[in-house]
Amino acid sequence: MKIAPILRPLNAVVRAPGSKSLTNRALLISALANGETRLANALFSDDSIYFAQALQTLGFDVRLDEASQEMTVKGLGGKIPASKAELFIGNAGTAARFLSAFLTLGRGEYILDGDSRMRQRPIGDLIDSLSELGANVRPLLSSDFGIPNSQICPPLRIAASGLRGGKTKIAGGISSQFLSALLMVAPYAQSPVEIEVAGELNSKPYVDMTAAVMKDFGVEIRRSGYQRFSVPVAHYRPPTLPYRIESDASAASYFFAAPAVCGGTVKVENISRKSKQGDVRFLEVLQKMGCAVTEEENSIAVHCPPGTPITGVDMDMRDIPDTAQTLAAIAPFASSPTRIRGIASARVKETDRIHATCAELSRLGVKVEERPDGMTIYPAFKGQSSLSEPVSVQTYNDHRMAMAFSLIGLRLDGVIIENPSCVSKTFPNFFEVLESLR
Repeated sequence: MKIAPILRPLNAVVRAPGSKSLTNRALLISALANGETRLANALFSDDSIYFAQALQTLGFDVRLDEASQEMTVKGLGGKIPASKAELFIGNAGTAARFLSAFLTLGRGEYILDGDSRMRQRPIGDLIDSLSELGANVRPLLSSDFGIPNSQICPPLRIAASGLRGGKTKIAGGISSQFLSALLMVAPYAQSPVEIEVAGELNSKPYVDMTAAVMKDFGVEIRRSGYQRFSVPVAHYRPPTLPYRIESDASAASYFFAAPAVCGGTVKVENISRKSKQGDVRFLEVLQKMGCAVTEEENSIAVHCPPGTPITGVDMDMRDIPDTAQTLAAIAPFASSPTRIRGIASARVKETDRIHATCAELSRLGVKVEERPDGMTIYPAFKGQSSLSEPVSVQTYNDHRMAMAFSLIGLRLDGVIIENPSCVSKTFPNFFEVLESLR
């Protein structure tokens, strides 16, 4: 797909879809609650549909109304109806981590598998923690027997008989989703659960989000910073009103960033700086680069004066790694170098996002230095309105590669996004919304 440049300053209002992170947390917790929960502004994308369909396969009453962006889940108070099921979750990392923990609460045997990339994404640290709490989770493939637990990937076999509870440790350096998965299922263990985080925790705001959603459904955790968490035996309560999902802050980041490339103003609706989502902090990055941010009651607008280059920054993106590619895509338009640090965990996402981003920036003629935990990107494209010849940007079947690199095409003619349909993972109509910027 060729991205056509926008030749004038932006003046647009857009709305991103519902948050993937909030939708999937709400789906899991709704299934654990006793009664019916209606999710409003839910995300309908590959990842959320895989999750919802997995719950249906397990016997839950999950009704999907894409036209009204609503999902309705009838929870069964911690019970899983099916005693046997095989679940396929594509490359939905959130679904893989959350379901691995959720299935331990059942009674029976379950198989959890994904696509070829999911079979390369380690989940062993979560398996170790669940095992300490009394779960029986093992690799399904005989070729995975005998390898270090930290290297175990799906497919998994879960021989479930409930979760005993007690004390466990979880590594913090791979994915905060491991900790979130433990926290959300912990209220249904047979005894209280205490979790200690080993090492520095990545993506801390996502754990805050998990705690906030749990509280919305009536369960509060006790914690000591990001090192220790205590969860009582408890039951989630369905909200009396529809549970409204905020627009996705990660998806919104591309539209917040667009004025940094084209100049002008873009307003994103249904999102607030008080959001449960940590990625709203990407606005702070844009402000450091010279953009102005204004907030109204239910929207945020970003403005960048036309013709004024943004300034490069040195940012630790450890807590908001899903916006690192957004920053990388606008960095070549800055007047000074940009360094992105702290995102080593991005190497085990949908693709090795550090290497992929560096490779595609280089393909576009940008000088970039790859590092173990990030990259340094140097100014490029000064005075250019087009590439010397068209360049096909490889997306590695990673939705964030496609969305981030499309920003470059808003300014420079000649940018072609390969496999644009990969955005269906989290934002199926991304390119339609991008086109609306005109």
